Amino acid sequence: MVTALVPDPSPPGPIDALRRVAYLLERSRAGTYRVEAFRRAVKTLKALPPGEVEARASAGTLQELPGIGSATAGVVEAAARGERAAYLTGLEEKVGGPLAAGGEELYAALRGDCHLHSDWSDGGSPIDEMVLTGMELGHEWLVLTDHSPSLRVARGLSAERLLAQIGIVEAIDAAVGEGFAFLTGIEVDILDDGRLDQRADVLDRLDLVTASVHSKLRMARAPMTARMLAAVRNPRVDVLGHCTGRLVEGSRGTRPPSEFDARAVFEACAEHEVAVEINSRPERSDPPDELLSLALEMGCLFAIDSDAHAPGQLDMKAYGCARAAAHGIPADRIVTTWPAPRLREWAGRRTAG
Repeated sequence: MVTALVPDPSPPGPIDALRRVAYLLERSRAGTYRVEAFRRAVKTLKALPPGEVEARASAGTLQELPGIGSATAGVVEAAARGERAAYLTGLEEKVGGPLAAGGEELYAALRGDCHLHSDWSDGGSPIDEMVLTGMELGHEWLVLTDHSPSLRVARGLSAERLLAQIGIVEAIDAAVGEGFAFLTGIEVDILDDGRLDQRADVLDRLDLVTASVHSKLRMARAPMTARMLAAVRNPRVDVLGHCTGRLVEGSRGTRPPSEFDARAVFEACAEHEVAVEINSRPERSDPPDELLSLALEMGCLFAIDSDAHAPGQLDMKAYGCARAAAHGIPADRIVTTWPAPRLREWAGRRTAG
């Protein structure tokens, strides 16, 4: 069961205090430069020999280390004294509460996430930090879905890099043991003609595939419909990601939704048991309300996903849950409420047949 990441009432250690600050900043969509300061400090402290953090905190020499500034040093020094820094306490009070009103029962029913990124593509944190935060939030499973090759601006993964990543994901999954499943995946681009932007034999190695349109979003209605239908009908696709590609707010500005025959696309999703993603990022909030209602009417499955590019963004599924609850979407129609064995069985439905 996914829950809000509630802090331990006892003061955290230096590294955990820095991680908590970074998590809260990411969760509240703070500026990247602020988050990176605390994530860099975590890396610096992790590389130190035992006892050096406490020694430097006592001696006041933390800022001699690379990546440690006054704000991060203050958090570490307080933690080393067994206290909670005022910076951290202030963040807890300001942004530590619920992200969205409504959908609390649905949020509690979530078990996983089909869409998240690491620093292998355009995410801000290493794979292990995404996994650790997901486990702390109570996830039972996560699917790592970094970008595919054509999205060069996001450092999309070539077949060779994806194969290397698969090995790492499988090793982490084995290491964490029972009670949590870390699954291989990709957010594969839907190319102009509906083909998927990755080798078929590599896609066949993955536990789950989320397919999204990232290019030529203003394509005319008819070819965009054909493009999306080709992807949805591809037996390797499990989730249709942020289907309209719209942006409604945020630093990248706004962007209107793509135009396509939504009834035809959602009919194909229902026929092929492809889940329609409810992308929870506030700047996307995709699909729009009228399409969410249409997908529900058409009998589609759904995936409430975070599209997290940083650990703190995993909690953004609260926004998607509020929208899903407002539309009356049953929990059993949402694949991210399913346990890992059921998810695996669904994702293998067509290749098994």
